[in-house]
Amino acid sequence: MTYSSDQPSHSSPSSPDAAPHSSPPPESVQGVVERLTYHSEESGYTVARLKAPRTSELITIVGNFAGIQPGQTLHLEGTWRDHPKYGQQFQVTKYRETKPATLTGIEKYLGSGLIKGVGPVTAKRIVAHFGLDTLDIIEHQIERLAEVPGIAQKRVKLIQAAWAAQRVIKEVMLFLQSHGVSTTYAVKIYKQYGDQAIETVTRNPYQLAAEVYGIGFITADAIARNLGISPGSEYRYRSGILHVLQEAAEDGHCFLPQTELVEQTVKRLALGDHQPDPAELTALTTQMALDGELVMQGGSGDQQGEFICYHPPFYGAEFKLAERLALLLSEPLSVDLPRVQRWIDRFTEKTGLSLSKQQRQAVEMAASQRMLVLTGGPGTGKTFCTRTIVALWKAMGKSIALASPTGRAAQRLQEITGQEAKTVHRLLEFDPTTMKFKRDLDNPIAADALVIDEASMLDLFLAHSLLKAIAPNAQLLLVGDVDQLPSVGPGNVLADLINSDVVPVIRLTEVFRQAQTSQIVHNAHRINQGQMPQLEPVSSQPRSDCLWLAAPQPEDGIQAIRDLVTDLIPQLGFEPTRDVQVLCPMTRGAIGTRSLNQALQQLINPPSAAKAELIRGGRILRVGDRVIQQVNDYNREVFNGDLGTISTIDVEEQDVTVQFGERSVVYDLADLNEIDLAWAVSIHKSQGSEYPAVILPIYMQHYLLLSRNLIYTGLARAKRLAIFVGTQKAIGFSVRQIKNQQRYTLLAKRLQAF
Repeated sequence: MTYSSDQPSHSSPSSPDAAPHSSPPPESVQGVVERLTYHSEESGYTVARLKAPRTSELITIVGNFAGIQPGQTLHLEGTWRDHPKYGQQFQVTKYRETKPATLTGIEKYLGSGLIKGVGPVTAKRIVAHFGLDTLDIIEHQIERLAEVPGIAQKRVKLIQAAWAAQRVIKEVMLFLQSHGVSTTYAVKIYKQYGDQAIETVTRNPYQLAAEVYGIGFITADAIARNLGISPGSEYRYRSGILHVLQEAAEDGHCFLPQTELVEQTVKRLALGDHQPDPAELTALTTQMALDGELVMQGGSGDQQGEFICYHPPFYGAEFKLAERLALLLSEPLSVDLPRVQRWIDRFTEKTGLSLSKQQRQAVEMAASQRMLVLTGGPGTGKTFCTRTIVALWKAMGKSIALASPTGRAAQRLQEITGQEAKTVHRLLEFDPTTMKFKRDLDNPIAADALVIDEASMLDLFLAHSLLKAIAPNAQLLLVGDVDQLPSVGPGNVLADLINSDVVPVIRLTEVFRQAQTSQIVHNAHRINQGQMPQLEPVSSQPRSDCLWLAAPQPEDGIQAIRDLVTDLIPQLGFEPTRDVQVLCPMTRGAIGTRSLNQALQQLINPPSAAKAELIRGGRILRVGDRVIQQVNDYNREVFNGDLGTISTIDVEEQDVTVQFGERSVVYDLADLNEIDLAWAVSIHKSQGSEYPAVILPIYMQHYLLLSRNLIYTGLARAKRLAIFVGTQKAIGFSVRQIKNQQRYTLLAKRLQAF
């Protein structure tokens, strides 16, 4: 297996169906496994040493194996590769086991631990008794093992069961590989279904998309075609409908109108001459609702009475979230408001800082309401307002919990309030053994009041988990900028709460004097109002903190960014390895994150003899590289969007250690698809973070994703310096586009209905 070819695309960690990298034509190797350097029971990823005939040196083989032991004789297909650190390796794409031909090979094979009940001593006795016929005896006349001194009948039965289990593994692997299933997925399928794998895959390969992590509809569809399953199969149609809903969720939607779901499914399932009948798919969505695979409701409002279709977990989360919010808002709360007002007067006098009329109203409402949403753009004082509310709650004797969706935002919240802050996931105490949060309805968060910062990042499911864990008599403050990009996950929670007219909301609009001198703040508000930003051309002595560097073509932009990172930005007092972040609208393209990460890595963290590195999925990872976590990893407690730095790469142990703040997290090779280089990241991934200096390449090449709230969000990530690179046309186009804020969600209407 080519180690990169069967892994999910790094541009879309939620989609397991990215196209594989091209690879050279396969070659074959045969030999005996001498030893295992590394083997992951979970993924099957293996690094082993193989002794091939007529060669004195051992061969390093790398691939995914369901079960592998020293002594096995393997026939391998794959490609050779020269690894810069580990030398020549054979990347395995397909394998089968063959019987060892010599007495020594048979003895080593049996004594390797492959068969429970047979160790080296027993293996030696068996081979001494049966010689070259040993494996045939075990295969066809296993009861004869009782002839061997020291092997009782009870032990023969144990050996027989273990041998049968190994045979099943081999049969399953051979079957799956013969139908185009890569070794990576074959291992996962076997671990999921065991000896039922062949039956399951033959009957309904689309079941894999629902039940095996890493196999999506496209992979299951390819397997089905290899098995000869009709493109008009109902299994295919049902799986395709769910796949389209999943794709919609990746665009932020909680549901799709039935007509839109059917229309998109027809396009997705068209294959050659086969064109699905929309009427048949419409009827099938109704049947799937009756079967519990979908939830269908009569639409209202924006859907003009049309039926809408949810995947059941999405409907449940949206309905239950509205229910929990309504319950929280319904709990009465009594407070001595004059006393609160006197405390505010003393606090502002003591600190020497004054609250605006809007801020004072927010502090009073935070004291007297069960729930409050505090929103506003940069420079409007959300930070000071939040700090004042926390101080007030503390003075009132309340126990307080502070959290944010990202680690960096939580750290910033802790700094401004002087109290411990956690990520929302840590606040909810995720338990990897049960794959659930420990904090829930029956075990709520032990706090009288909670602050959740960067609330625009809360998606439907995280918001539901959070509200489930808040006691009905607690208070909740949600702080966030509703004009930024909505959550990466489904839903538009913060905007829905504000638009519901049910949740109390304070929107701060006054830009404070100390923020008025910042062109970053000034231009963020201009963009938000649909106006072009006022940008100062780049020079060696800039007068403002928001600059512009024209670069007509993407190729010009890459060189411009190189020049900024090596010349101007260091002259202005910024350290590129620590302070500078490039934020892109897209991952693909000449000036997307993929291309820029390669260029910036070479520039900021070039190779040296002192830095260990490895190649993974076509990328080089090197000690000192900035990396980003691509998915939520609850076992390691690192989450989508967390930034870290590679501190060590252990060549012998084949693992990578990443420093996330104060925490060191170790990844083995099989899990390195979870991280990617982060010298350049997408604007979506930057939410919840702030950087001293930000470079924003904006080109019409990205027009599908360009929008007002995209570049507003990107600009708002900059603390001290922002530099736009690209074309005025692309910036103007972005400012005019507001379409990305539209998502299919009914949270606001459900909240109004309670």
